[in-house]
Amino acid sequence: MTELPASAKVVIIGGGIVGCSTAYHLGKMGWSDVLLLERDRLTSGSTWHAAGLVGQLRTSANITQLLGESVKLYKSLEEETGLATGWRMNGGLRLACTPDRWIEVKRQATTARSFGLEMQLLTPKEAQDLWPLMNVDDVIGAAFLPTDGQASPSDITQALARGARRNGVTIREEISVESIEVENGKVKAVVTSHGRVECERLVICAGLWSRELGKLAGVNIPLSAVQHQYIITEPIDGVSRGLPTVRDPDRLTYYKEEVGGLVVGGYEPNPIPWGVGGPPKDFSFQLLEENWDHFTPTLELTLGRVPALETAGIKQLINGPESFTPDGNFILGEAPEVKNLFVGCGFNAFGIAAGGGAGMALAEWVAKGWPPYDLWPVDIRRFGANHHDTAWVRTRTLEAYAKHYTMAWPSEEHDSGRPLRRSPLYDRLKERGAVFGEKLGWERPNWFAGDGDEARDIYSFTRPNWTAAVGREHAACRERVALFDQTSFAKFMMVGRDAERALSWICANDVAKPVGSLVYTQMLNARGGIECDLTVMRLAEDRYYIITGTGFATHDFDWISKAIPADCDAHLLDVTSSRAVLSLFGPRARDVLQAVTDADVSNAGFPFGTARTISVAGSPTLALRVTYVGELGWELHVPTEFALTVYEALMAAGEPHGIALAGYRAIETLRLEKGYRAWGAEIGPDHTPQMAGLGWAVKLKSNTPFLGRDALVEAAAKPLPRLLAGFTVEDPEVTLLGRETILRDGKRVGWLASGGFGFTVGKPIGYGYVRDPAGVDAAYVMAGDYELDVAGEIVPVTPFLKPPYDPGMARIKG
Repeated sequence: MTELPASAKVVIIGGGIVGCSTAYHLGKMGWSDVLLLERDRLTSGSTWHAAGLVGQLRTSANITQLLGESVKLYKSLEEETGLATGWRMNGGLRLACTPDRWIEVKRQATTARSFGLEMQLLTPKEAQDLWPLMNVDDVIGAAFLPTDGQASPSDITQALARGARRNGVTIREEISVESIEVENGKVKAVVTSHGRVECERLVICAGLWSRELGKLAGVNIPLSAVQHQYIITEPIDGVSRGLPTVRDPDRLTYYKEEVGGLVVGGYEPNPIPWGVGGPPKDFSFQLLEENWDHFTPTLELTLGRVPALETAGIKQLINGPESFTPDGNFILGEAPEVKNLFVGCGFNAFGIAAGGGAGMALAEWVAKGWPPYDLWPVDIRRFGANHHDTAWVRTRTLEAYAKHYTMAWPSEEHDSGRPLRRSPLYDRLKERGAVFGEKLGWERPNWFAGDGDEARDIYSFTRPNWTAAVGREHAACRERVALFDQTSFAKFMMVGRDAERALSWICANDVAKPVGSLVYTQMLNARGGIECDLTVMRLAEDRYYIITGTGFATHDFDWISKAIPADCDAHLLDVTSSRAVLSLFGPRARDVLQAVTDADVSNAGFPFGTARTISVAGSPTLALRVTYVGELGWELHVPTEFALTVYEALMAAGEPHGIALAGYRAIETLRLEKGYRAWGAEIGPDHTPQMAGLGWAVKLKSNTPFLGRDALVEAAAKPLPRLLAGFTVEDPEVTLLGRETILRDGKRVGWLASGGFGFTVGKPIGYGYVRDPAGVDAAYVMAGDYELDVAGEIVPVTPFLKPPYDPGMARIKG
């Protein structure tokens, strides 16, 4: 065996489909100084025993696009490399056997059309015509995606490997990685069983073994191995090569043709973990022991759908471990703990469907420093402190596996591993009827059950059981005063003599303000896209306080800390746990706050957009006059040990004013009426502030340099390709959830990024980008005749650019 090179520009660990796809795409980009290391032989982990279904539709447009890249690649790969791939575009059927599932499938079809995929809705008979072996007595309808298909996982991987080699990539098998060297926060080298290799960038694509490899570098990769079983049958009469794949979620099962027989598998409600102490290093081309007791209930579910299985011979029951994640999405991106260390793993049994596109995206991320488009749903930075505990990750992952084919309800919460992170107010709020949701391990009150309400979520595609309660909380905030526990906010401090200079470079808005100033700002990437959307407060000449959303704690800390110029004396600290946050909003908020403080909280004494420390019920409280609900009010950032005292004082002072406790679902309805943006929904790395209608929050006129400024200046000379608009529906019974197709003059021009109901305006409200390559401006948006496709129903809507509630901000500034 030849010796390993002493160095490589990129080292990839893992010779499964994702590792080989990443190597292939790097080679295509001209990066030949790439070394892929496989501890055994290519495909020896999970790839070789994968079922090989290739579906494309996901709830995110960009993840759907990424999976579409897989299909494009698989179409041409065999011709390019001369190796068979087993790729067949025979389409994919999805069945619906309950009224709720049929609503879900119809909404999926709308989502597909929004994202540019052809998805046909079929009658049971039409579905049976495509798949004659199927009994459709219980089927209400079906959806068919003609561009879905199936592939041979090992063959595709070998073809990718050949393509990579042809472009200069070196692939070495039977070499294990024993340690990873990190120097000054950057990856330095890998030490293998055959020597040390220095590298500029390292990519971990090691499937089941990724979590353990990450630990070698101090990187947390939240995934867990789960046993996944399927059978391969003998040939069955009527099974032809062209049969589509079938997903039958109400029976938790899937089917694909295999050499005249069927592959039949499913997702059990009681999954079995594997490799609890870490997967064995020598586990290669191996299967686990057949577990017929565990698989039989799944098999029994299939018999009602495919009667021929009762007499079909079974070649083999495959039981192989697969890596799953706590939220059911895979993991891509640069690790926040170590620069130039990238991850691509945790594919939740659809690694073959994602492999081609994921390798493309990861290769671009490695080569350029950023992905080809916003991939937040799969970004490794979506995880947080709760994901460091292996047992917690395993518990939540098993729940996610069990829900793989259950109904995907709007606003559905996970139940496992809770409660974990709790505000000091948790018990008090629970006593008052709080129904909690969870984000990054934090328990957060979503809504409060009143008399006669069942204090739990009962999900629905129309009006869930919390609708009336949220409406009451919404009205209390608009008409009286409401108190929100927002302790879970992520809170950072930027400290150092160059704190202003550092943040002036990172922030798109002007933060070089006097002490006590509050600034709403975006932080942009070099392309002008919005990476962070947050509030910055100046505490002192050398100190800033930064507040961002709960779910963005890891992402935003990583972005800010890596964007600090190297010559700045500025340091970012996470102070989230030091303060609770009680947000007091509503027209009577000033009356309530004034009753518990000696500070002047009049409009003249405490104007909007300012902050200062005041005493509230004996607590030194950082009070921020800011809002995300569109009403007069303050965020009160209270040292944790004072939180209960301040809460009790505010509730007592608020009683004469009709104070109400309110939750995050009311915040969502309030912010939709006021037109406030949400990162990860209406805004993100693919959107400039101008596209999102946030150009007013950018300091372009000051000529101050900042990250992303050059891209905005360049873009200003061109027409905007899209512009964010709002839409209202007159019929209050229409339910908007997001991803509904926007039609302008009968032509598809985009989809809703978010949707909900505005209780004050009494209408459904949605936001989405109107798109036209020739250019979009305000006049263009308002001139169109608009409709929405809502689960197959065409609904007329009215566009708006100014928010439907208080567009002049009189309520906030009074």
